[in-house]
Amino acid sequence: MQDSNVTKHIESLVNEEHRLFGKQDMQPQESARLKAIQVELDRCWDLLRQRRAKREFGENPNEAKTRGADIVEKYEQ
Repeated sequence: MQDSNVTKHIESLVNEEHRLFGKQDMQPQESARLKAIQVELDRCWDLLRQRRAKREFGENPNEAKTRGADIVEKYEQ
C-alpha cells in the first residue's frame, strides 16, 4: 500500500466521521460505526507513521504492517 492510498482512506474515514458527528440523533448502529471509524483511523495513522519512519531511516516502507486495534488503542497520547 502506498502512502497516497493510506491518506485517501484516512480522508474517506474522516468525511464519514464528520457526517456522523453532524447528526442530531445518532442511532446505536451509527454510534458503533463512529467508534469503529475512530479505531480504523488510529490504525491508519499508525501505519502512515511507520511508513514515514522506515523511509526516513533508509528502510523499505512497504515492510510496515497494519497493527491491530488492541495495540494501537493502548498508545498513550
